[in-house]
Amino acid sequence: MNIDFEKMQGLVPAIVQDSVTGDVLMLGFMNREAFERTFAIGYVTFFSRTRNQLWTKGETSGNRLKVVSASTDCDRDSLLLKVEVEGEGVVCHEGTRSCFTQVLHTSSPAPEER
Repeated sequence: MNIDFEKMQGLVPAIVQDSVTGDVLMLGFMNREAFERTFAIGYVTFFSRTRNQLWTKGETSGNRLKVVSASTDCDRDSLLLKVEVEGEGVVCHEGTRSCFTQVLHTSSPAPEER
């Protein structure tokens, strides 16, 4: 499958989702090398934009992300990786299962208030 790595200067966003619960766990970025390594070893590997290097999630913590399935969007410029979390189940570096824990309040009324 051809993934379009050119739209974002060689990177594509990779959304990580729990394969059982459907919870969105994190978002990372992959370059072609990280993408190929992910499928070669079966564990999610990202490209760190701050360190400018590959990193396989959970290498040091043991909370690895085993790929169960993968898909791309219609433009083939982003990925959805369904995973099984190994280890203690902590995905976020802040010690939570998901990186998406910060609630933002919007000015829009809730659907039931419209």
